[in-house]
Amino acid sequence: MGHHRKALRTTAVGAVSATLIAGGVLGTAPAAQAATNDVRFVDIAGEGGTVLKANVITPAGADGSRAYPLLVLPTSWGLPQVEYVAQAQKLANSGYVVLSYNVRGFWQSGGEIEVAGPPDIADARKVIDWALAHTPADARNVGMAGVSYGAGISLLTAAQDKRVKAVAALSGWADLIDSIYSGRTQHVQAAAVLDGASLITGRQSAELREIFDNLYASDLSREQDMVNWGKKRSAATYVDQLNQNGAAVMMANAWGDTVFPPNQYADFYEKLTGPKRLEFRPGDHATPELTGLLGLPNDVWTDTERWFDHYLKGEANGIDKERPVRLKSRSTSGYEGYPDWKSVGATRKKLALSGTTTIHANIDSGANGGVVFLSSILDQIAKLPPVASIPLLPRTWAAVWQSEKYATAQQVRGTAELHTTVTPTKESGTLVAYLYDVGPLGLGKLVSNAPYTFHGQTPGKPFGVDLELYSTAYDVPAGHRLALVVDTVDPLYIEHNPTGARLTFSSPPNDPSYVSIPLREQ
Repeated sequence: MGHHRKALRTTAVGAVSATLIAGGVLGTAPAAQAATNDVRFVDIAGEGGTVLKANVITPAGADGSRAYPLLVLPTSWGLPQVEYVAQAQKLANSGYVVLSYNVRGFWQSGGEIEVAGPPDIADARKVIDWALAHTPADARNVGMAGVSYGAGISLLTAAQDKRVKAVAALSGWADLIDSIYSGRTQHVQAAAVLDGASLITGRQSAELREIFDNLYASDLSREQDMVNWGKKRSAATYVDQLNQNGAAVMMANAWGDTVFPPNQYADFYEKLTGPKRLEFRPGDHATPELTGLLGLPNDVWTDTERWFDHYLKGEANGIDKERPVRLKSRSTSGYEGYPDWKSVGATRKKLALSGTTTIHANIDSGANGGVVFLSSILDQIAKLPPVASIPLLPRTWAAVWQSEKYATAQQVRGTAELHTTVTPTKESGTLVAYLYDVGPLGLGKLVSNAPYTFHGQTPGKPFGVDLELYSTAYDVPAGHRLALVVDTVDPLYIEHNPTGARLTFSSPPNDPSYVSIPLREQ
């Protein structure tokens, strides 16, 4: 029952957040840049005849005497078809036919929300068909791009349609289950944002409503159904097809994305064999791209246009010569380039988690990952991540290990990995691991976190836990420490700790516990 109350509260928060974001984009994007090309609003027949509301912008002076590269932009979750108008104007000025459409189930488009299911991919292919038949678009140079929902649909379409030669997937997902159910733990605030926004701006299918209800209810009997549903909607499932089609794939995301955490993008990137680029920046879900949607200068959209200029227009702009993995630390203003993801955290240091520590479950110790959207936006704008006083964390509910003070700055880059041994008193449970940058006064700034849930364990019997924390880039100043904190409750996640449960963490001599910290070579 507590899970349901928590879900209802966070759904309300999520709906309000989504409405504010949608309202900001809707209210300002079309006016952000004076139109230099005509915007034509059209209806397109999608799969099964479903009407998709769309807009088309062609280059000024297009008279049918030549063809232009085509860019198709599916809208984000809950946002209207004018979402991309400011960027579409810029791209049309650069010589693209740009078609943006509202995905089925949202706003004025027909149908119900399918969450990037087969009807959505069939819709995208019919949109391409329509554009090639009704605009001066070049069938040999088709690209797709989008933010969030549009990113996921773009990747999935490129795996199904060989006509898509280039993709820019911004703040999207490659593995839907690893996004909202990583560590076998429901990301309840993220789910509530999606749920609330879709209730306000769209029409949920019965299948989607059932997925949300089962997720909130922690119905393990339906867990495999949910996993299968998510895999069908994940580009990672079709990576071989995408590689065979050969599309050039650019992906960009935020370190603090609370809807689609960065790890799943990095894992997917490593599996791509064609032209590819991976960018990570500070922020939360879709916030790095937001100013670009308003028509303001924006690094993500600048690189997006450069990507298409090279792979659709054939321009020698050098983007294919740059190091393809591009990171911006949460602590500094500059960008770093790497040849591949594995090189990001090539150097590792282990922080030993020695001794035996027992904590009681069901109580939030004060260490937590913050609030969906708000916390990572504060980190992006003001470098103010969630904080906790490490000395004051009650050891009854939080296990704490700290490093020695570092004589030099430590540049954390990549994915920290926790390995430990846990002995539970109940067969199910949830733990949440946090990595903190601890200053001289004991104030810890959150570097990363991740949840882990187990079921079916034998009470009193130890078992091993291996957990990847969310990938990040953060600079720990000289004189500071790193601390690993583990507790059992976090408002971002649904926890599965029975009443009176306890967790004991140990470090057996033949299998010592540690957290492995990825560091940039200096």
